[in-house]
Amino acid sequence: MEITEPVRYSIVIPLFNEEQSARTLYNRIVAAMEEFEDPYQIIFVDDGSRDATYKIVSEICEEDGRVVLIRLRKNFGQTAALKAGFDFARGEVIVSMDGDLQHDPAEIPAFIAKLEEGYDIVSGWRYERQDNWLMRRVPSRVANWLLAKLSGLDLHDFGTTFKAYRQEAIKDLPLYGDSHRFIPALASWSGATIAEIPIKNINRQSGKSNYGISRTLTVFLDLICLKFLLDYSTKPLQFFGSWGLLSSGAGIATGLFLLYEKLLRQHEIMKEHGPLLFAAVLLIVCGIQLISVGLLGEMLSRTYYESQRKPTYSVREVKSRPQMTRDL
Repeated sequence: MEITEPVRYSIVIPLFNEEQSARTLYNRIVAAMEEFEDPYQIIFVDDGSRDATYKIVSEICEEDGRVVLIRLRKNFGQTAALKAGFDFARGEVIVSMDGDLQHDPAEIPAFIAKLEEGYDIVSGWRYERQDNWLMRRVPSRVANWLLAKLSGLDLHDFGTTFKAYRQEAIKDLPLYGDSHRFIPALASWSGATIAEIPIKNINRQSGKSNYGISRTLTVFLDLICLKFLLDYSTKPLQFFGSWGLLSSGAGIATGLFLLYEKLLRQHEIMKEHGPLLFAAVLLIVCGIQLISVGLLGEMLSRTYYESQRKPTYSVREVKSRPQMTRDL
């Protein structure tokens, strides 16, 4: 029977073609963790690298038993790589960061210190970004502002991977697509407490960035999905039904007006109000379709939660007063 040594901290780093930075990053993490007496592990997730990243991290893994290497079969993306690292992490505290040296491991103690104040998640804030002003900083600022408004979280930077989590706050969180940037917002649905600390934004020292303007465009589509997941994932009929009733109501009101024009004022509807007639029919049909979509969504939502026995709530703590027992 294999006995696994308890681990207090897990550092999760997804890697994709980071052969020039992997060794340096490892050395800096080890140096940063020297001030902690509790055991820790470093989890490198090779997300289908096509360079020597796997070979270099394999050598590190042979040298240091605290290092774990997870090699994915292909490039699944940063969210999937992070999820793999979270699933294999054994620490009570999990820290995630990028593997391109744009995050300074020397700041890990600051994350852990903030987490120990009682927060569930501590997120980094790149308050002085070094990225391209037009291609990265402006779209990022707009996206972060929208995210803060939609999620109700007072955070300046949702996009950075540099975060610290309590294990219970991240382990059961479903991550897919590009949802890693929305972890604070998704965790807030379960009542997680979230803080933010300023971090350095270091220029990439080697290699090529894997992000471009196309990634920024997908954020805005993800924002729509995020808003729906946060507010209406368990009650889709309220979202689609409200718009459906509004559309149908407008169509019926328009139809009554046209009926009045036809019966009481003897107007030729097709000749004088043809476009309005088509608009009324279209509004009623769209309203019926939206309500139908809401009903289907409601059935799918209930099937999802009931079939998987997925709770619709999250319990932080349970307390009860010990009962007195009496011998008969």
